[in-house]
Amino acid sequence: MMCLPASPPALASRLGLGLLVLLCLGIGQALEKKVVRGKVGEKVSLPCCHEIPSSESLQNYRVYWQKNITDVVLAYSKGSMMSQPERYQNRTEMDLWNLTLWISPVEILDNGSYQCVVQRNSIVVCDEPVILFVTADFSKPNITAEVSAESCESTETVVTCSSHGGFPKPRISGTLNNMSVEWNARWVSESSLSPYNVTGKLVLNVTKDVNITCSVEYNGISKSASLLLEKTNNCIVPPVTPPYNVIIASIIIVTTFILATILAARYLPRRGKCSFFSKMSLSADEVSV
Repeated sequence: MMCLPASPPALASRLGLGLLVLLCLGIGQALEKKVVRGKVGEKVSLPCCHEIPSSESLQNYRVYWQKNITDVVLAYSKGSMMSQPERYQNRTEMDLWNLTLWISPVEILDNGSYQCVVQRNSIVVCDEPVILFVTADFSKPNITAEVSAESCESTETVVTCSSHGGFPKPRISGTLNNMSVEWNARWVSESSLSPYNVTGKLVLNVTKDVNITCSVEYNGISKSASLLLEKTNNCIVPPVTPPYNVIIASIIIVTTFILATILAARYLPRRGKCSFFSKMSLSADEVSV
């Protein structure tokens, strides 16, 4: 990277050549920040900026892995691991030579900036940040359509696209007959480091067959689904399954009919036989009299 002043003589006279060099180095380090990406449940490794030489050992060093500058994730002093916060216990370990930090399984709360700080004889020999981007997969988008009125003359349809359980906050987009369309989106999450649920809505005036696609995009990943709305005999026909209560009611009616048929077949003949024998008994009594 080149870092040259717009007016070299004037800037050098004010800041000095040494300060200018330090400024350039600082900009270079900021641009070269390491980035690591991982999915929830996976194992990720965060590289450190220092490696213990083969001629030395960890006994001569202090190593601190910290998150957001203030939270200690893992630390070693004179070759021994120091006490560790509970949420990182049994999920983190460090390579004792290249000082790489391993996290497994990764959680959404692990998302953020980390720092590997290495000291030798109380002198800092390494102090560089690593950014961890954590991703949780969203469900495949679910698209439904609902006609806003019961009349077949109505063409207004409300289309809903929803997806849940992912991270980070997604972007929802889509097309209507291959033309870009803007969804009215709403996001729900307990906090900035919790899974997101997203719902998008469209209100359409459907006068012909339309093909709708919905895409949920997050951290360079995209999940999509599509729905065909057909306009038949002036009626919009969305491909929706029967409501749950209708299915249950149908099952109850069919089951009741079958049970009634079985009971009728079982008990009605017996009732006929009883009537016949009663008549025979009555006739015998009449004869004896």
